[in-house]
Amino acid sequence: MIHSTAIIGKNVKLSDNVEVGPYTVIRGNVEIGEGTSVDSHVVIEGKTRIGKECRIYPGAVIGTPPQDLKCSGKDTEVVIGDKTIIREYVTVNRGTVDKGTTQIGSRVYIMAYAHIAHDCTVMDEVILANCATLAGHVTVYEQAIIGGLTPVHQFVRIGNLAFVGGGTRVVKDIPPYCKAAGSPPRICGLNDVGLRRRNYSRQSRQRLKKIYRLVFRSGMNTRQAVRKIEGDSSFDFPETERFISFIKNSKRGIFKN
Repeated sequence: MIHSTAIIGKNVKLSDNVEVGPYTVIRGNVEIGEGTSVDSHVVIEGKTRIGKECRIYPGAVIGTPPQDLKCSGKDTEVVIGDKTIIREYVTVNRGTVDKGTTQIGSRVYIMAYAHIAHDCTVMDEVILANCATLAGHVTVYEQAIIGGLTPVHQFVRIGNLAFVGGGTRVVKDIPPYCKAAGSPPRICGLNDVGLRRRNYSRQSRQRLKKIYRLVFRSGMNTRQAVRKIEGDSSFDFPETERFISFIKNSKRGIFKN
């Protein structure tokens, strides 16, 4: 299942049923899980661990050194979960000594020409559309979607189930469950479609709308809105805690309307 033109380094560990296509180069301390398919003209190097049943399409480059002049990333790594799809010409750099790891979760879908820089964390079931580019130290939480041609500034966080429209220049944090779009960007409502698709109840969606209105539409500043929400027992449910915790821990600040 390894094409005769592929080059496989002596330290590479391939599990059962791994497919490697023509002219692919895999070198360094790479480990690839059972049932993963690596197509033609792929380069995987460095200390890279790839999970089970992933699909890597032609031209992808994974585990190369970080594009950071300060750090060599010599002993750092890339870790990719199970059933993740990496489309054509995606690039994933390994971490720097600052964090050590660039991590991609399971069931992530990364479309063609996307870039994931050093020390990023992309959690489970995230979708990155074509040419989405993550600078260093970006964190994308579970089930978020980032549209095509979208640059994300270093150290930005994008909350779970957030939706970022194509071509949005993301320089601040985007809270969970929210949609962001435009130039300059703004928060433009809840990701109601995503919430429905993920089977959030009507009651949960209504509660989130109340929180959204307090934070983004009430005229209060962010700190005042957070205090009001925390002081109201009717908002005592898991989505509130996730939303408020995300805002309170934001170092770059969040987008507003």
